Amino acid sequence: MAPERSSHFDTDVVVIGAGPAGAAAAAQLVRLGHGVRVLERSHFPRFSIGESLLPQCMSHLETAGLLETVQSAGYQFKNGAAFTRGATRTAIDFREKFTEGWGTTFQIERADFDQRLIHAAATYGAQVAFGVAVTDFRPDAERPRVSYTDEEGRTTTLTARFVLDASGYGRVLARKLDLSRDPRLEPRMALFTHVEDRIDAPDYDREKILIGVHPEDPTIWYWLIPFANGHASVGVVGAIDTLERYGDNAEDRWRRLIDAEPRYRRLLHNARPVRPIGELKGYSADVSCLHGPGYALLGNAGEFLDPVFSSGVTIALRSAGLAAPLVDRQLRGEPVDWQSDFETPLRQGIATFRAFVDAWYDGRLQAIVFSEKQPDGLKRMISSVLAGYAWDERNPFVAATDKRLTTLAQLCGYTLPPARQGST
Repeated sequence: MAPERSSHFDTDVVVIGAGPAGAAAAAQLVRLGHGVRVLERSHFPRFSIGESLLPQCMSHLETAGLLETVQSAGYQFKNGAAFTRGATRTAIDFREKFTEGWGTTFQIERADFDQRLIHAAATYGAQVAFGVAVTDFRPDAERPRVSYTDEEGRTTTLTARFVLDASGYGRVLARKLDLSRDPRLEPRMALFTHVEDRIDAPDYDREKILIGVHPEDPTIWYWLIPFANGHASVGVVGAIDTLERYGDNAEDRWRRLIDAEPRYRRLLHNARPVRPIGELKGYSADVSCLHGPGYALLGNAGEFLDPVFSSGVTIALRSAGLAAPLVDRQLRGEPVDWQSDFETPLRQGIATFRAFVDAWYDGRLQAIVFSEKQPDGLKRMISSVLAGYAWDERNPFVAATDKRLTTLAQLCGYTLPPARQGST
């Protein structure tokens, strides 16, 4: 049982944001006996991208007590990633990986997925308020305070024992505490929508996300994520100035870019968009520190890389899985080192994902993925990281990511640019 709460606190833990990180942290903490208040600006269900889960997510959902909720939802089964570039096609099966653990997962519409998770957390006992905006935060090692305003303009201040920021792209505490720093990734744009896909191609595998490469510009890539209801998420990502040259508005750009990739054009020739084309610019973000007096940042509220390998929800759930037991220990009066037990290990996995993102855009990872030369053992190691196991330091591609990706890319025929020669 948790220690008895003092009447001087409104709750044990305030969680800002009801997305996957917030729901998982809230569910885990209430199951450990703590009082949790979740503050969410939106009303659910609400649209979000980040719809292709990685197998590593499954163990984190299980830890949070949310696995059955997801398994019973009837989502599209997923076992890997397929890739297409020109006439070349290949695939990675996540069940054929170096790291033990889940090898399958789901592709989900986030509106439904996020709502199910936070509903489960509320069923466990979390108190959730929707339609409220955090207006002030006062960090304090013993008594952090959060003020929020509801849609009627009423302001409430909560005194808690700890605060977790899981506000995603809102990045509430990063903005209020001036924690943002250079994300070290080129500013890019994503254009996306949902379609009734009407795909009738017999060679199309709905059990894998399809990642495509623009036929003339390998820094532009595509995603196609099929859902169980016959809909699909379709997006294009590239440098902002590059994609803006494809039209005067998001819809024109998306359509012209889809038409430019032969396989996407064929697969989606009968597709009908079911929502407007969305546009997201400069989405990558980072912060100087993921924790402070009485608070910690989870998932996208701290750092977000790039959608190319669907790492966002995995990092979010990993951060919640690391943070919740530490909050529990701290509230029970035990010493906690947030730097060594939370920030350092979380950032280690994020750094692995970042190295894979960098290697995708500079061509090294594309050379590896589309090569027939990579030995099966090395392919299994790559598969593990792409399946979300970016924290398994037994995997050489986690322990020395950049160096090993460069070496393998060269074995697969990649030519190192002059600027990088002699640096490995």
